[in-house]
Amino acid sequence: MSLVIAESFSTHLTLSTRLVYQLGEPRSTLRAITDRSGEAVVIHAGGEVDACNENTWRQLVTEAAATATAPGPFIVDVSDVDFMGCCAYTVLAEAAEDCRRRGVELRLVTHAPIVTRIVDACGLSAVLPIYPTVDSALAIS
Repeated sequence: MSLVIAESFSTHLTLSTRLVYQLGEPRSTLRAITDRSGEAVVIHAGGEVDACNENTWRQLVTEAAATATAPGPFIVDVSDVDFMGCCAYTVLAEAAEDCRRRGVELRLVTHAPIVTRIVDACGLSAVLPIYPTVDSALAIS
């Protein structure tokens, strides 16, 4: 009898020094880790995204999206985000369009019904498909 163990392999992405500084600032309400899992690029975000840190959010999403290459998806996990202002959705929609032009699908991960309602109400469902977990977003080919 043989036993095969599958391991998920991920590595942290290197972000710009400026972005690392902004995310690490003690007053920052936005936290994030970026990883590469196989062909996928994943942001795990937490805290808050609002007008005070919109530029940091935009830079984070833009830098991470730029490293995503087809056919791998770009996954943005906002499960640990407590608040997302309108600006956060705008940044995601713009990144999704940019990714789509390069053959990369942006997949949003959340279990918060409010995020799903906002995406639906803004007419962004086709641009920002929502998945309940990172694993489910990774499993779609």
